[in-house]
Amino acid sequence: MDAALEVFLRDGYVGAKTDEIAAAAGASKQTIYKHFGRKENLFEQIVLDRLGGVGQIFQDAMRELADTSDVEATLRAVAREFVHTLTQPSSLRVRRLVIAEASRFPSLGRAYFEAGPERVHAALSSCFEQLTDRGLLRTAEPLLAANHFTWLVISIPVNKVMFCGDDIHFRPEELDHWADEAVRVFLAAYRAPG
Repeated sequence: MDAALEVFLRDGYVGAKTDEIAAAAGASKQTIYKHFGRKENLFEQIVLDRLGGVGQIFQDAMRELADTSDVEATLRAVAREFVHTLTQPSSLRVRRLVIAEASRFPSLGRAYFEAGPERVHAALSSCFEQLTDRGLLRTAEPLLAANHFTWLVISIPVNKVMFCGDDIHFRPEELDHWADEAVRVFLAAYRAPG
């Protein structure tokens, strides 16, 4: 699957040939068809497989956030983890590939959205609702607040890479700065009055 991902990322779905994928993987074309049936199934499996690991990182962070008494420090840690994870070159390349192929594979685009952004927003929304119930945040619409939070955190680096390509790299301290500033702005809008 790693070899196939590299071929898909390099050539796109249409340009990727099963023969090239087999050669890159050191396998036969028949082996690929035996395991995945069609190139489309392989492509979908690769994309969805990449979301599993990211989801677990955020589940752990969400548990910590829901139980925190120091909202600012915990949000800062979550924001930093979020921006560092989502700006990994492999994550951004897969995201760009899914966006490029969304009209050809609308169900895959929806599945990616549901398993990635929508799931993260739902988990954040639940945390923000709990923090609001505890008097630490004020979120009339927790799901909207979750969307605000994630876009404050990732919009600068993700948009830059989506438009400018793979040779854009960010320094860790730059990502941390954007995460910290995102938390500052978020709390200016959503922190419960004192």
